Amino acid sequence: MIVNLTETGWEVIYHRAHALLAAELAGHWHRKDRPERLIETVAAISHHDDLEREWEGDHLTEAGAPLDFTLDKKSSIPKLRKMAADSRYRGRWVALLTSMHMSFLNEGKRGESAELDSFLDEQVEMQKQWIKGLKITKKEAEKAYAFFQWCDRLSLILCQRKLPAGERALEISKGPDGKRYDIMEKKDGTVTVLPWPFEEEKFTVNVEACYLNQMKFDSNDQLTQALQTAPIELLEWTFAK
Repeated sequence: MIVNLTETGWEVIYHRAHALLAAELAGHWHRKDRPERLIETVAAISHHDDLEREWEGDHLTEAGAPLDFTLDKKSSIPKLRKMAADSRYRGRWVALLTSMHMSFLNEGKRGESAELDSFLDEQVEMQKQWIKGLKITKKEAEKAYAFFQWCDRLSLILCQRKLPAGERALEISKGPDGKRYDIMEKKDGTVTVLPWPFEEEKFTVNVEACYLNQMKFDSNDQLTQALQTAPIELLEWTFAK
């Protein structure tokens, strides 16, 4: 989950909600430059965090605060394997992009364990097989994943409240066209992306957030109960060219 500190406690955005926001942003990309197999790509984006279940498992820091995903350094190989296997049900294209995302997130941990290294090697081989089976080039796969990653990164910037103040620009990442894109909040409160990559000149996206007025929790069960009964607010961002 994405956890932001507030004056009265914590703002929590579920990872699946963040993924849905990323997919929503993908749907606004300019039509003439949309990647091939857009619907399948959006499906991969919207489901890439399906294994994140904040009402299950261990989601507390040692101090008893809700655990933000950036502080969770553990790589559960069975969990990753399940994600890879489940993505196959949506087809090879979704499986390919999901696998590439898992490689991107975990290659930096290579060498931590033989089990992780084996999993990463498996992903590389499966990606080669899917690219061959889909009759696309590695470059085409990398372009599609760049779009996936761009939308994911933009959603995270919004959900993590990382928009800089003072009309300062923040790099998102390189898009599928290889260009660098930056995001900036304007004086009127709207958000813009430079260069502008979207079809419409103005649109609004949103995500739901839960609010906890308790700083510390004694157990995961207590956190789960608090999340299930927490007030929910809709966060909105209006993008304008």
